[in-house]
Amino acid sequence: MPTNIYINNFNNSAEQALMENLIIESIKFYGQDMYWIPRKTVKEDQIYGEDTLSKFDVSYPIELYIKNIEGFEGEGEFISRFGLEIRDQVTLTMAQRRFRELGAGDEFPRPREGDLIYMPLNKKIFEIMFVEHESIFYQAGALPVYDLRCELFRYSSEVIDTNTGIDELDKLDDEFSQVAATDDETSMPDSSTADNKKIEDEADSILDFDESNPFGTF
Repeated sequence: MPTNIYINNFNNSAEQALMENLIIESIKFYGQDMYWIPRKTVKEDQIYGEDTLSKFDVSYPIELYIKNIEGFEGEGEFISRFGLEIRDQVTLTMAQRRFRELGAGDEFPRPREGDLIYMPLNKKIFEIMFVEHESIFYQAGALPVYDLRCELFRYSSEVIDTNTGIDELDKLDDEFSQVAATDDETSMPDSSTADNKKIEDEADSILDFDESNPFGTF
C-alpha cells in the first residue's frame, strides 16, 4: 500500500531545509571551532596510491561537533617495539551545507580521506581516515552531515604552509621536516638530517670494500 502523502516529507524541500538549519544550529551551539586543512597531491604514485610529496597550504575555519563525549577512542597510548605510540581517534560531525559555504571550489567537493583537522581545544592535529556521508540516514529524504572518523596525525615530512598563524602547524614543518622545498615541487628528503645518514657514516668507517679486504675490519 502507498505511504501517507500527508505525513511523508521525503520530497518536501522546505522540510529538508528546516532539518538542515536545526542541525547546523545545534553544531554551532554544542560544537567547537576547528580548521579543515585539505591535502594537495604533488607527485602521486599510481601503483601504491600515495603521495610522499603531498602538501598542506590552505586552511578553512569551520565548526564541528565532537561525537566522542567521553573522550578519545582508538588504541590510545601504548608501548610498541618502536617506542611510545599514541593512536587517539575521534569522530567529528560536519554539516554538508556549511562545507559547501567554505568556497573550497571544485577541487574539494567534500572533505576527503587524508585531509587534516586541527583542534584548538587540545592543540592536536587529526588525519581524516574515513568520511561517512550517510551518518544520519536520509533524514526527511536528505543527507545533511558528514561524519569524519579521524586519527591522531603522524607527521612524515609533508610540506605545511597554511598561513594561518597556528603555531602547532608551523612547528611541525619548521622543526621536524626533512624536505627542502623547491620551485618545481619535486623536493626530496635532506639526507643530512635523516637517520640513515648516521648509519651510513658509521658503515664507512668499517667497510672499505678494497681488493685485499672486501668485508672491512671488525
